[in-house]
Amino acid sequence: MSRGKLRPMFKRLWLLAPVATLGVGCSSTWGCDSDENWEQQTFFLPATLRDGSVPTQDTSCEELCEALGARPPCARVQGPHTGEDGGLRDEVSCEARFLCEGRRPEGLCSDGAVALGTTTLGSLFAKMAHLEAASVPAFERLAEELAEHGAPEHLVRAARRSAKDEVRHAEAMESLARRHGAPMPELKVEPFQSRSLEALAIENAVEGCVRETFGALLAGWQARSAEDAQVRESLGTIAPDELRHAELSWAIDAWALEQLSPVARERVEAARREAWRELERDAASSHLPDEVARHSGLPTAEVARRLVRELASELMPGVLARIQSID
Repeated sequence: MSRGKLRPMFKRLWLLAPVATLGVGCSSTWGCDSDENWEQQTFFLPATLRDGSVPTQDTSCEELCEALGARPPCARVQGPHTGEDGGLRDEVSCEARFLCEGRRPEGLCSDGAVALGTTTLGSLFAKMAHLEAASVPAFERLAEELAEHGAPEHLVRAARRSAKDEVRHAEAMESLARRHGAPMPELKVEPFQSRSLEALAIENAVEGCVRETFGALLAGWQARSAEDAQVRESLGTIAPDELRHAELSWAIDAWALEQLSPVARERVEAARREAWRELERDAASSHLPDEVARHSGLPTAEVARRLVRELASELMPGVLARIQSID
């Protein structure tokens, strides 16, 4: 993937993003519309479902949400918990589902979740801050491994520079998270172990060429669409860095594939194809209240899914047919 192809494609896709009304934004108290402070809601399991049947452990979260009249998606909370009648019952929580992307390091143990009761915007930006922070050790390790495997020095330097970029990105997202009442989530990454060039190439294909590339597209989209001025400003600074990181991922990919055997290259490509399929599923299942989506600038699930497909068709000719085969 050359710089000459990636940048024009991103600029074309960014222009599809709706432009936010300039100057629209809220104060640090975020006192606009009610949905902006939409919090995770937790309910006791309903006694019966819409069809009159009794819920079981196999009842889907969607059926539970429907019976409760809650907004999906839902997730079952491990019980038992004490109900109003004094009995022990499981619970179900109705929560937003975020689409946040970045380079995740192998051995990432934390998920960026924050305490129940945090506003949806706070939880969203905390999740984004967590992923940006996780990218720091990911790039640091990448630089070390590239040097060990004899990669060109300019790739090693670029990986080290990317780690420094991610420190700034994490700080910017942490600032947005704290503005909306969310603390910086704890980051936990298992100690790294030595691995082969093929393992490095597979991780780079998945986390860099797919997820980080899509994350760069999302950053530019938010910088254009977010109704909150501070979000536009923060993401407007981050997006060009993330585009460079995406270009680096594809440059590393091109170098690594040249070093690998045909069989190993096919394993890398297979992992990349599966990563596109998984990313599309994640995009399709994302869910944010409308007001939260508008102020954060994130696209709807359907738009995000189309963007994934557009990237896949441009970056990996032929992979779109494979993705569509799962519909």
